[in-house]
This record gives sequence, structure tokens and C-alpha cells, in this order.
Amino acid sequence: MSGLAAGVGLGAAEAPTKLVTIGLSPFMVSLGMVAGVFVARWTVPMVLKGSDYVWADLREKPHLVVWALLAGMLWAVANTLTVFAIRDVGLSVAFPLWNTNSLVGLFWGWLLFNELRSAGAAAWTKVLGGAAAIVVGACLTGLATAHQAAGSPHPGMGIVAAIGAGMLWGTMYIPYRKAYISGMNPLSFVTVFTFAELGTTLAFALVYEGGLPGFSSALAAAKPVLFWLFLGGFCWVIGDLFQQYAAKYIGIGRGIPLSNTNQLWGLAWGVLVFGEFAGLSGTGRVMLVAGSLIMIAGATAISFAEAPESERTSWREAMARECRRYGLNPDRLAASAAGDDPLGQGRAGRRWWEYVIAATALGIFVWLAGAATRPSIPFDAFWGAVLALVTVVCIALGGVALYRRTRFS
Repeated sequence: MSGLAAGVGLGAAEAPTKLVTIGLSPFMVSLGMVAGVFVARWTVPMVLKGSDYVWADLREKPHLVVWALLAGMLWAVANTLTVFAIRDVGLSVAFPLWNTNSLVGLFWGWLLFNELRSAGAAAWTKVLGGAAAIVVGACLTGLATAHQAAGSPHPGMGIVAAIGAGMLWGTMYIPYRKAYISGMNPLSFVTVFTFAELGTTLAFALVYEGGLPGFSSALAAAKPVLFWLFLGGFCWVIGDLFQQYAAKYIGIGRGIPLSNTNQLWGLAWGVLVFGEFAGLSGTGRVMLVAGSLIMIAGATAISFAEAPESERTSWREAMARECRRYGLNPDRLAASAAGDDPLGQGRAGRRWWEYVIAATALGIFVWLAGAATRPSIPFDAFWGAVLALVTVVCIALGGVALYRRTRFS
């Protein structure tokens, strides 16, 4: 359920990146989203678990801080590449290409964390068959760009950017999985993660916009649409949190393909809301839809490859390795992996500054909304409202289920 809810949230989060098509700098679009991510990543964990919980979790596992920072830097570079990809080939084409990250994550999960070890022929067949389907679907979708309507001078660069983002995001899941087999709560992990996100993206913007003067001019030009970028960043945080929980409870080899159903939602936003199929030939439409459906079928096959007890034994061996390396308590790790929350037992209530931070975050969104203007891009209000409603409902249902089962452990 977390993986599927992640797909909905991550799909909606990419919609505001369409603003790159009105002439905004890709670096400023990425920075605007990451600034929204930064605000949300500090606010949501405190609202759900409290600052005392987050700090205690980080103090208990300080070795994971550097891994969280590394993951944040990888995410920032990948997110910037997706903006270039959307500019050059569109949302509905770029999404399937960067979702090859599931293949990369699958490889790292097998190599480093014993996923699929001793899983048996049935699980391997589902996973390898699903992986092959993802590759075929991605190739078919890439070929469809040959039928793309004229208007993009660099479709090849867009494809390269999307695939590069997939490689980086797939590698980013190494720190994810390392954190969660060590018993860290996803809410604590993303609190550190976001510093590297913002720092890396800000550095990109300052360097490639020509220093502080160019950066200031680009920021002023982007101000009327910053609200939409912040909103996209907030949606990304919600989707990414569900993705983190999926990686924790079923591994990156299975959780990431499930969250990659965001491809379907990205296609829906691109086609229904932004009219990305307008002017596309019939052959191009068939190839895009067929490629997307094949990739979704591959992800579905992987997600049904449930881990047998023999594979879970291999998972526990990977956890034992982390315990030996960092002096962790095996019983606490086992409880965390089962959805319990030994760290949160008996913790105090909320601190007064947590309410101040939450109110400040809300105030930032209200202030940006007051200055927001409607961008001059094709937008179907009816389908936008429908997809937004579906997003909210799916996230709410996934959140309730996750809270009832794990209390966001």
C-alpha cells in the first residue's frame, strides 16, 4: 500500500515541473521544488512523530547521517536532470525512462542487501521477467520520441537526462536500505537527507545562473510561480515518504517498482491535463501507451514476487552484519523491521517550537499563494481537479493504513 500511494504522490509532484516549458531556468525550477521539499521535510516528521523522537533516532545511529547526506546529493542531481528531460521530451515520455531506476535498485538490493538471495525460481522468474519488461517498455517509449511533434530542439539530450536520472535515483536507494535495515525511522532519515538536497541544488543554481546577480534575476522571474513549485515539492515529500516505508518493509527490489507506478500518474497528468499528445501521430501515441503499459506490467510482476522465508533469512543476515559493524541491538532492529516502534515507547509530548515551525511552514505557503499567478501553459482544469482529488484520497487511505499498522515506525 505504501508503494502504490508513493506512485500517486510522486506522479502529482512532477506536474509543476512543466513550468520549465514557459522559459524558466531548469535550475530554478529544481531549486523551487527542493525549497518546498526542505520546508515539508522538516515539518511533516515533527507533526507525525515529534522533534524529540527524530533527534533521539539520529543520536542512536549517527553513522547513518553521512549516508543520508549522500542520498540527498544524488537526489538533487537526479531531480535537476528530470527538469531538463521534461523540457526536451515532455512529462509523459520522460517518466518511463527515468523509472528504469527500478532495475538499478534491484541490482543493488541483490548485491549489497541479500535481496532475492535463496528466493527460489518462482520469485526470480517474476523479478527477471518484470525487469525485462521494464527495459523493453523503456526502449519502446524512447523510440516514440521519433514521432514527437516538432518543438524540442534536443530530444536526444532529454532522453539521456531521463536515463541519467534513473541511474542516480536507483543508486540513491543504497543509503535508503542501509538506513532501514539498521532500524532508522524514515522520518528521521529524510530530515537529514533534505540538507544535502537543498545545498546541492542551491549550488547548481548559483553556479549555472552566473553567480549571485544572475541567481537574483532568475529568482525574481520565477517568483510568480514559486507557489506551484513549492506545492510540487510538498507532494514529492509525501510520495517519497511512502516510498521510504515501502523500501523499509519489502526492500528496494520490490518497493521501488511499486512506487514506479508514478509513471502511470505522470502519463495521466501529461496527457489529460497538459495535452502532451496534441499533434502526436497515431503511431507515436500507440508506442507511448504500449511502452508505458509494458513497464507497468513489469513492475507488477516484480511486486508479486513475495519474499519467501528463505529469502527473509538472507535479509536477517544483512541486518546482523549491520549490527556487528555498528554495535546495534539486534532485538530493536527486528522489532523495527516488523513495524513496531521501540524508540517511541514512553516519549514525551510535543514541544512548543514544533507548533511554531508548523505554523511558519503553513505561512510560507500562504504567502507564496498570495503572489502566485496562473502560468501560460495548456491546462485542463477538469482533469486537473479530478487527478488532484484522486491523489488526496489515495494518500489519505495509505496514510491511515500505515498509521494503524506501524504508527509511522
